[in-house]
Amino acid sequence: MRLFVHELRGELLLYVRSRELAFFTFLLPMIFFVLLGSTYGHDTVDGVKGSRFLEAGMIGYGAISIAFAGLAIVLVIRRETGVLKRLRATPLPAPAYIAALLSAFLTAFAVEVVGLVVLGRVLFGIGAPDRVVSLVLALLLGAVSFCGLGIGITSLIRSAEGASAVINAIYLPTSFLAGAFFSPHSFPAFLRWIADVLPLTYFLRLVRGIMLHGQEIWSQPGSVAAVAAWGVVGVLVAVRTFRWEPYEG
Repeated sequence: MRLFVHELRGELLLYVRSRELAFFTFLLPMIFFVLLGSTYGHDTVDGVKGSRFLEAGMIGYGAISIAFAGLAIVLVIRRETGVLKRLRATPLPAPAYIAALLSAFLTAFAVEVVGLVVLGRVLFGIGAPDRVVSLVLALLLGAVSFCGLGIGITSLIRSAEGASAVINAIYLPTSFLAGAFFSPHSFPAFLRWIADVLPLTYFLRLVRGIMLHGQEIWSQPGSVAAVAAWGVVGVLVAVRTFRWEPYEG
């Protein structure tokens, strides 16, 4: 536990000091929320105020941005630069390192959610969520699932230079197709079919059901099962393919 706490403190410090990582995974969803909320925040989207719809969407975007994209990029860079290999040779247990790394990214996501809720209250008059327990459980489920997918996807990326390009090519289109920025109901049928298999789609349905319609998490078993299933797939792939040694050099 002492090693875990020490490593967690170090991971949080590294996250804060990495300006590019902190901006693109932490601050960018907040910036999108302010800009887009100012554009159509007073309109109605799917029967609710646009800013409320967007707030839930930016929470989903923040989850995939931090827990999936940010984590995957960090792991690939550390693997290919030999950091993971050197850490594996230290007395720090591998489970403690992975747990500390995941906890750091989950903490960043939690802070971002609080920031989005505060921005929504201050700028757009959005009230605090009513179903707090269900929301916390849903956010934890989604963040952990995206962390599993983030670790699993690292086996497909063979170079540090290609990490950002590959991850951005995955999570940015996913965010648009799943409806993080606007309602996907007007999409062509083939795009909706693609969206129906994406984990972010079900996570957004779960979060919006809780935040916009006052539902409890257990009232959406299908969405819960879909998000959890994708997380299990990511964990299974990670267990079988995760590498501590670099592919190159």
